[in-house]
Amino acid sequence: MLKILQVSNFLLATLLTISFTDIAYAESTTSLTVVVNGITNKTGEICMRVYNSEKGFPNNAKSEVKSGCTKITGSSIKRVFSGLKPGTYAVAVVDDQNGDRKLNKDFFGIPQEGFGISKNPTVSISTGSPKFNNSSFKVDKNTTINIFLKYSLDP
Repeated sequence: MLKILQVSNFLLATLLTISFTDIAYAESTTSLTVVVNGITNKTGEICMRVYNSEKGFPNNAKSEVKSGCTKITGSSIKRVFSGLKPGTYAVAVVDDQNGDRKLNKDFFGIPQEGFGISKNPTVSISTGSPKFNNSSFKVDKNTTINIFLKYSLDP
């Protein structure tokens, strides 16, 4: 009887230790709400990509951590990305009018569709594509950002 009691106590202590270990190592997640303003088209989709590093930002569809498209329903839309680990992120947005889910550019690399970048940086021939470090922001709690679409390069 004493051995059974000792084994039971040992098992109980082991299970409690495992339970507390899981709680201690549980990683918190946050959500990012992206509000896109200044949409001029009435059809198509607004496609967004969320990046957590400079790798592939802002054009590569294979290096984002979250992405998604939302049908255009007015001059502003909102999309929530949940399950993000606390960290540094940047967002690229395209007003996708032809359904290919990428920013179409002309021969000279000038965008032919509406686009936007987190922190709304200047995008011109002289500045080129925005850099991750100039467009990124911290997410350590539920966060909302606003992105304003551009339909041409800045002067």
